[in-house]
Amino acid sequence: MSQLQTTIARPRVALFVTCLVDQFYPQVGESAVEVLRRLGADVTFNPAQTCCGQPAFNTGFRSEAREVASRVLDLFDDADYVVAPSGSCTSMVRVFYPELFAGAPERLAKFEKLRPRFFEFSEFLVKVLKAEDVGARFAHRVVYHDACHLLRELGIESEPRALLGAVRDIQLLDLKDYQTCCGFGGTFSVKFPEVSVAMGEDKVKAAVAAGAEYLVANDSGCLMHLAGLIHRQGLPLKTAHLAEVLASRG
Repeated sequence: MSQLQTTIARPRVALFVTCLVDQFYPQVGESAVEVLRRLGADVTFNPAQTCCGQPAFNTGFRSEAREVASRVLDLFDDADYVVAPSGSCTSMVRVFYPELFAGAPERLAKFEKLRPRFFEFSEFLVKVLKAEDVGARFAHRVVYHDACHLLRELGIESEPRALLGAVRDIQLLDLKDYQTCCGFGGTFSVKFPEVSVAMGEDKVKAAVAAGAEYLVANDSGCLMHLAGLIHRQGLPLKTAHLAEVLASRG
């Protein structure tokens, strides 16, 4: 807390919850809020928020994606920061909104005001709040999976590991081919299910081979995909979002 207080006094943080968190994994959003408040942030949630527009964008429905994404630009004017527990959604906003709103100068101007305030969860904790030890305890063997948008589009690799490394009683194990995609890829898993499943099974096998009890990631899409494969195979492995681990007190 003292480290945080010397950096910024009670930042106003708006939580941007992904569609999957909203509909299937509310505990991830709750855990993110718990951690942010533990570190001294004033956290708000705008119930008018919906999707970032990525599914429509990736499938080629640019007009529909633009309509949804345009709403995002108008939701967070009063927040110092916007934080999303997802590299995928954060990447959509920061990396792909300029392409989506090309030719719409007013929307682009609005985007430029939002972009420097929009952060992925682990990135915000480490780079803005300057926090690695968040007071968590999680006495389990864990491997960390790098979600593609988080790693490739945002370049976020060390931050989640620094946070996990500071968790008390955790055993952070090495995951073979950790940079390899899990196969979810949003609509990719629908268009190419056989390939998606094969890629996911490789990721799960690597986690089991490492001796992990938990496979942890920063994107609920990856975790949903992998949890389904784990369940179907009856494997002794669980999944957890990074925010859930960091919110844990043991």
